[in-house]
Amino acid sequence: METVDLRIFTEPQQGASYDDLLRVAKATEHNGFDAFFRSDHFLKMGSASGLPGPTDAWVTLGALARETSRIRLGTLVTAATFRHPSVLAISVAQVDQMSGGRVDFGLGSGWYDAEHQAYGIPMPEIKERFDLYGEQLEIITGLWETPEGETFSFDGKHYQLADAPALPKPAQSPRPPVIIGGGGKKRTPALAARFADEFNAAFVDAATAATQFERVDAACREIGRDPKAVIRSAAQVVAVGKDDAEFARRAAAIGRETDEVKQNGLAGTVDEVVDKIGRYREATGVTRLYLQVLDLSDLDHLELIASKVAPQL
Repeated sequence: METVDLRIFTEPQQGASYDDLLRVAKATEHNGFDAFFRSDHFLKMGSASGLPGPTDAWVTLGALARETSRIRLGTLVTAATFRHPSVLAISVAQVDQMSGGRVDFGLGSGWYDAEHQAYGIPMPEIKERFDLYGEQLEIITGLWETPEGETFSFDGKHYQLADAPALPKPAQSPRPPVIIGGGGKKRTPALAARFADEFNAAFVDAATAATQFERVDAACREIGRDPKAVIRSAAQVVAVGKDDAEFARRAAAIGRETDEVKQNGLAGTVDEVVDKIGRYREATGVTRLYLQVLDLSDLDHLELIASKVAPQL
């Protein structure tokens, strides 16, 4: 069976400075993980303080691009409601250049009402949001894939581009890998079949993930694309201890009950987590896992996962 790539995934809106993220990204690289990812949100969720306040995802990743040399960098996921697609295409292409071609680009339709209200960002109804999302995927990939010296035009309901020089180009050719996720039954799989290099099932159980992967496979077959061309990945909260006491301490540090986090995440002792990953992989066919690390001060946690969990996968 294929090995599983482990990626570190952070939620800085819950409270993290750039320096905090830099420490985690450097630990991610030092410990041999595949990638450092972050969410793209502007407002905390739940009871976290959120201090010192939000950091911009693509500003962060541009800076980390210069401070790291090996790991992949990306978002799970940027919201289509946050940025104009042409501007986003330029930002991401620049970060890809700054990193020497290490960006994976996650894009979603946007969902968190409260942050849109707080910062005055328009939040259309779900149907219109998906229309925007589809056009953004078309524009961003279209700009990147336009051969140098040619122009890109687009005449959609929400966006119109006329003879864009489609610059700058990303370092990766024809473009950075695109990650799509979500639980929608029709439009999400259809967009994934058309645009995604990877489909991510975030924070769902194995049965739910497997069902959604099957929908994506079916949508691929419908347009004549090989379903195997789309990498299957999942995101899960992580809390691992070398023994029960250390696990309990790590669960408490992120405000989770031990039983609950074992039920809903990759949590427990090293052996328990290795076993759960094995069962999850068997049921879903995932080859990549995003480990949601919520205590960004606990770099020993990353070292433990890298030294004790990863070698068993």
